[in-house]
Amino acid sequence: MIKQSELILNPDGSVYHLNLRPEHIANDIIFVGDQNRVEKITQFFDTIEFSTQKREFKTQTGIYKGKRISVMSTGIGPDNIDIVVNELDALVNIDLKTRQPKEKLTSLNIIRIGTSGSLQADIPVDSFVMSKFGLGLDNMLRSYLIDEVSNTALEDAFILHTNWDIRKGRPYVIPCSEKLEKIIESDKIFKGITATAGGFYGPQGRVLRLNIQDSALNSKMDNFNFNDHRITNLEMETAAIYGLSSLLGHNALSLNAIIANRASGTFSEDPYKAVDELITYTLNKLAGN
Repeated sequence: MIKQSELILNPDGSVYHLNLRPEHIANDIIFVGDQNRVEKITQFFDTIEFSTQKREFKTQTGIYKGKRISVMSTGIGPDNIDIVVNELDALVNIDLKTRQPKEKLTSLNIIRIGTSGSLQADIPVDSFVMSKFGLGLDNMLRSYLIDEVSNTALEDAFILHTNWDIRKGRPYVIPCSEKLEKIIESDKIFKGITATAGGFYGPQGRVLRLNIQDSALNSKMDNFNFNDHRITNLEMETAAIYGLSSLLGHNALSLNAIIANRASGTFSEDPYKAVDELITYTLNKLAGN
């Protein structure tokens, strides 16, 4: 039996951080970072059956063209992803009354929708990027046993190419769900490696008043290539989502609307339109349209 200190429940039986019970979520779940983006997706729903929020974790579940979908804000960073994915898994794969793992396990479909800047000149603003791999620079996933789900060859190539300081921890690489990739992909979507940092400033190469360990890291990432896979963008969640989902038997995919291109110095003239187009594209694919 899983101890109360390990899986904390609220007085109403909901999981501690997300404030959800099993009946509140669909098997198809869309992640966003910002709680204010939840309704940017559910505004397209036909109906909304449930809504709740605790801290930065806001969830709405409803129907889009006959498909039951949940939309959830995760907040920022791999540490929040650790909370969200573990508690979602508990909702479907642990009997919350007996505190025993279920014999028959459920696989969730998790798609992250975000915005990002492209690192590559040929990936223009207003395009879509699918993360074929998540490259974790954050160390969170190293708390788990990940050798069976990680791509050590790609990790080794990245460490060698960037002259990575191993005192920062060993980067990890996790592939996306092939099932979701086939559902979502199209000729219009670019694919590549999404790097996941553990912070916004120094970990992503930004310098304010503190010097950083490797000021050339971003430029080295820009020209990294492994079997024709390039690093397309840099953010703070994807690799953690891929890693925990793979370990727990869920399907995960990360999509970004490109609103800026760092290589060309351009920015989308209408970033909201690009995001809405990615949202409706993803919803239609999930609904089988």
